[in-house]
Amino acid sequence: MAASTFRAIPHGLFSLVFPADCRVCETPLDGFTRVPVCLGCLSAPKPLEADYFCASCNAPFQNTFPLDENGVCGLCRSGLLGFDRASSFGFYDGALRSLIHLLKYSGMKPLAPRLSLLMDKALPIDERYDVIVPVPLHWKRRWKRGFNQAELLASEVSRHRGIPISNALRRTKATVNQAGLTSAGRRRNIAGAFAAREGMGLTGKRVLLIDDVFTTGATASACARALKKAGAGHVSLLTLARAERRFT
Repeated sequence: MAASTFRAIPHGLFSLVFPADCRVCETPLDGFTRVPVCLGCLSAPKPLEADYFCASCNAPFQNTFPLDENGVCGLCRSGLLGFDRASSFGFYDGALRSLIHLLKYSGMKPLAPRLSLLMDKALPIDERYDVIVPVPLHWKRRWKRGFNQAELLASEVSRHRGIPISNALRRTKATVNQAGLTSAGRRRNIAGAFAAREGMGLTGKRVLLIDDVFTTGATASACARALKKAGAGHVSLLTLARAERRFT
């Protein structure tokens, strides 16, 4: 009982009482902080860099060979991705990966405002959206984790951009962990896992779908298809990081 109570202490409160080392680089921290990460690691994440990007899904490439005359990659041309556009701040590695893990798996919710600023940088300033929708967790996973990291990030982006947020999607079934599955396996695993809630007024709306990491796009595509089935006219994906490195 004592151990479980100790683990339940919010990380922000814990670090206020017990300041220690940076949870990324292990450098000793000076003073009290709600986020046990040094300023160097908080500012370490870098934006995506590549010679060319797909005009639709933002996949990075070293040359234009995989892109058509409109700058669109083969995966997007094949129709396997259900969303219309995608933007990510950086690659899912280094400090950015560590910060996402601290938010997602260590419950450091005070990181969400800081990380959302990176997402804001990745979103084109002239893009217009009617509503923000976070990718939902199944209720069992949300109950176990205590929160949905996509909702935390979406709330912050909503505040920055003045775009209303809506939990217009629900997860209709639990799925096995996507890690280790092939792209095709991920699509099969996630098929039919999402549905739009009734009466959300999505008809013709431009929707900004938010998640923490873009891996293969299978989850976001399933969400986008559910939103479009409910009438959404356009769905763009915004994530903190992109795990897939094509570079071909």
